[in-house]
Amino acid sequence: MGAITIQQMADRVAGLMEDRLRIKGNGLAEKLGRGGRRLPRKVRVAAERLAEAAHMSQNPKLLLQVDEGEVAEAYDICLRHLSPLGASARRKGAMMSIFAQVAFGLIVVAGLVVLVLKMRGLM
Repeated sequence: MGAITIQQMADRVAGLMEDRLRIKGNGLAEKLGRGGRRLPRKVRVAAERLAEAAHMSQNPKLLLQVDEGEVAEAYDICLRHLSPLGASARRKGAMMSIFAQVAFGLIVVAGLVVLVLKMRGLM
């Protein structure tokens, strides 16, 4: 596992944190500083290990000290927690969105009907 791979892992986790938790920042370490308390302890510790490994991977001598198994495990823990919703949850969300749009449309139409009836003096 090279420095580029570790950095890509950290960037992926940082991107997921921004997508799922709406945490802004430049890198994984900064995002953990801003909103790491929103994560469960196990995930936060794993993300901190990943951020530390990404920082160490920038120096060739420190890269040799990075435990690749620990980095892979930390990455898996972070991905399992931050990964997008499953297909069934997406389907359910899409159906709820459609029902909400239909309900809003019906409310608007009913409001317009009432308005027209009041303007014509029928109500």
